[in-house]
Amino acid sequence: MTPIISTVVLLLVAFLGIGVWVSISLFAVGIGALTIFRDMPVDRILAQNIWNGTTSSELLALPLFILMAEILFRTRLADMLFRGLAPWTTKLPGRLTHVNVLGCSLFAAVSGSSAATTVTVGRITLKELLSRGYDKRLVMGSLAGAGTLGFLIPPSVIMIIYGVLAEQSILRMFLAGVLPGLALALCYMAYIGIRTTISPKMLPPDTITYSWGDRIRGLGQLTPVILLIIFVLGSMYGGIASPTEGAAIGVLGSLLVSAFQRTLTLSNVGDALVAAVRTTSMIGLIIAGAVFLSIAMGYLGIPRFVANSVAAMDLSPLGLILILLMVYVLLGCVLEGLSIIVMTLPITLPLVTMAGFDPIWFGVFLILVVELAQITPPIGFNLFVIQGITGEKLSHIAVAALPFFLITLAFTVFIIFVPELVLFLPENVSFR
Repeated sequence: MTPIISTVVLLLVAFLGIGVWVSISLFAVGIGALTIFRDMPVDRILAQNIWNGTTSSELLALPLFILMAEILFRTRLADMLFRGLAPWTTKLPGRLTHVNVLGCSLFAAVSGSSAATTVTVGRITLKELLSRGYDKRLVMGSLAGAGTLGFLIPPSVIMIIYGVLAEQSILRMFLAGVLPGLALALCYMAYIGIRTTISPKMLPPDTITYSWGDRIRGLGQLTPVILLIIFVLGSMYGGIASPTEGAAIGVLGSLLVSAFQRTLTLSNVGDALVAAVRTTSMIGLIIAGAVFLSIAMGYLGIPRFVANSVAAMDLSPLGLILILLMVYVLLGCVLEGLSIIVMTLPITLPLVTMAGFDPIWFGVFLILVVELAQITPPIGFNLFVIQGITGEKLSHIAVAALPFFLITLAFTVFIIFVPELVLFLPENVSFR
């Protein structure tokens, strides 16, 4: 078995190392390994499993949620979020810095994407906060960390992908992300408050005051995003719509928001459609490649061999999950988050379920690991997004994001010891 595993790893490293697309690398490794070690009709296996893996009805929600995010990206929603949240944060320790966290949390609930959340909120808040004299490192770091909430707070694109690959309920995955997402956002805000209390020079002089009338008017700025959240998530949890139908409601809602803001033009809609097609095609190819590689590894006996090897080590469930956490953190330094999930899930999911961990809980655990990958150099995607907005050196942004990386890492360890935070809603909320 060692030659087989070595060949698979070497092929994967070689293809990724020379810059081959992740999806093509997955296909190539699966085809190469089966051709070398098994006498099987690879073409038939490839065709059948690509069809089975990409025609799941749950995947229909994926392009719709992506399209919703693309439409909202082209509205003035981020500007409305800033103007709506600013009056409510001026009395908090850290003041307007909290707009990064709160804005990302709200936009995450209508976008499902970490990158879309970071760039949409960041293009407004970075300019506003830096021009007002807020500490640049704290502003960039809080945006990098809070932007990752786009993966954890539902509806999340990566939750849909995990649910399909792990054969878990999408709605229960969405529920599982609610409390951890809110708790992690509060952790970020607590750090900002403590950090700025210790170092008040990170904040500009408190010269701006808001009346209660300003705060009430600010709520009006938040109305579109709040209504969108209610319509999308409420329709799903109320039993009115499936995840796919909820996504379609989200697209309709985003079009109405765009029309209300007078940004609904043929050019914007066309750009949103093209961008959504590109993103969906990329993710679809990765999913197809992951499904095929998973089947190939099954034929090669790799998951069974790894499971038996781990069982022979006689690790406790806690020891197993802590080792996996360390492995995933290291992988996050060299691989993009989605790639980490699709390439490792066929091996790790059987291991953790055999150890007694709930697959829904493990999905949230993986998403937190992916969040870490988003702010880990040298390929942390959120770092590149912020670099594109600010022009700052990547190393400076990575240093700014380090405290939020450590907070997310500590929070991931926390849910290992307190899994009830993840499982409370999925186990106690019933669907109509």
